[in-house]
Amino acid sequence: MTEYYKYEEVKDYFHDFITEQEKDWVLENKEDIHHHAFNTDYYIIGRYQARKWLGDEVLNVIQIIKEYEYDNFGEVTTNFSEPEQIVNMYVYILGEMIVSDIDLEQYFLNQEVKEIVRNGMSREIKCNI
Repeated sequence: MTEYYKYEEVKDYFHDFITEQEKDWVLENKEDIHHHAFNTDYYIIGRYQARKWLGDEVLNVIQIIKEYEYDNFGEVTTNFSEPEQIVNMYVYILGEMIVSDIDLEQYFLNQEVKEIVRNGMSREIKCNI
C-alpha cells in the first residue's frame, strides 16, 4: 500500500469517532459510517490550521484530490485556493480508504477482548499484591 500523508492521524481520528459512538449505532449505520465520520463535520477549521496541517505536502495532497475527483466525478471541483477545503477533501478521501479496510464487527470484538484481557490482568495484579 502506498504511504499517504497523515494516514495514521486520520485513522486514529476514525477510531476515536467509532469509539465515541454506541456500538449498536455504529453497526446499524455501518453502510453510512464514512459519511457520518468524514462528511458531517469539518476535520479542520481555519486557514492557518489547514496550511500548518498541509505543510510541505500540499502539492502531493492536491494531486491526490485531483486524481480522485477526476476518477470519481469526471471533473475537479475542490477549490485549491482554500486550504480548509484541501484538507477536508483529502481527509474525506483517506476516510474512504480507512473505512473500506476495517471490519467493524471484528473491530468491536477486538475491543471487547482487549477489555477482558485488561480487566483480567488488573485482577491478577491485585491478587499478587
